[in-house]
Amino acid sequence: MNDWRIYRGAGLPHDGIRRLPPPPPWRDFAASAADAGSGTDPSAARRLGVLRRLVENHHPRPEEVEAVNAALYLRRPLLVTGNPGTGKSTLAHAVAYELGLGRVLRWPIVSRSTLRDGLYHYDAIARLQDVQLERAATGTEPGRSSIGGYLRLGPLGTALLPADRPRVLLVDELDKSDLDLPNDLLNALEEGEFALPELERIADREPEAEVLTDDGERTVVRGGRVRCTTFPLIVLTSNGERDFPAALLRRCIQLELEPPGEEQLTAMVRAHLGDDAVTDGEALIQRFLDREPGEVIAADQLLNALFLTQHAPRTERVTRDRLADMLMQPLDRPR
Repeated sequence: MNDWRIYRGAGLPHDGIRRLPPPPPWRDFAASAADAGSGTDPSAARRLGVLRRLVENHHPRPEEVEAVNAALYLRRPLLVTGNPGTGKSTLAHAVAYELGLGRVLRWPIVSRSTLRDGLYHYDAIARLQDVQLERAATGTEPGRSSIGGYLRLGPLGTALLPADRPRVLLVDELDKSDLDLPNDLLNALEEGEFALPELERIADREPEAEVLTDDGERTVVRGGRVRCTTFPLIVLTSNGERDFPAALLRRCIQLELEPPGEEQLTAMVRAHLGDDAVTDGEALIQRFLDREPGEVIAADQLLNALFLTQHAPRTERVTRDRLADMLMQPLDRPR
């Protein structure tokens, strides 16, 4: 069928939705759900395959390699800045993959994020409800239940657990936080430990408590405190939307990523969309590389344009060009 459109704007019901192709790998929510579950879904395998190809084809510049090694040697966080789509998150996954450090723990930051969100969560409401249900079912006052069953460590808290090998923690888009979070992070990053007050208060009668980790596994917390034995590799990313306090900057290894070059861009396209997309999208890739100095176009905008134009008829050159123009508008240019 030459007409690539699913929605035609004709106002007449039809079943064209059945022709909707599979989603781009980076928008495959079925894969995300499977990743959170058993991981046996084929779409999850595809998603993990894309990530593996992405990191295997990642070509970091010498300064990126040096900064990562400095952070590893000095046990300091790595603050990675750069425009959207420069590979800040990919760097964390590439290090974890190459060094066999397991799944990257990810803490996506929003304006409401607090330090406690990254350390742990205590579900006091669920505990109260369980007490009330037991009282209603038995007609007697329930005994003390372990608080540990209502605690779950966040990604930062899990990264600080005692371990023989460091975990990799990606604190994504720290510049989206409120003014307090960077300062609140300082003590945890400097000391490598934190307290769970709910457990500290009962440490005399319950010195050990089993809690859930961000990985979904159980671990034992002793004395109501978590103390790391091997400092994790913490990658803090920023799109440069705000400045950070000097106290945080002096504790970090700082790295600014340049926009991807031809080798990095080609590897990214190949990992996500395959070899054919590199060949068929040569003009769009060159357009990305030839953008005006200072013009900000994210690499994922290029991936979107390549994916969508693959499904537009090759005979409709005007349509393909119009789609590319729509998807690759510079981020810093007024609409």
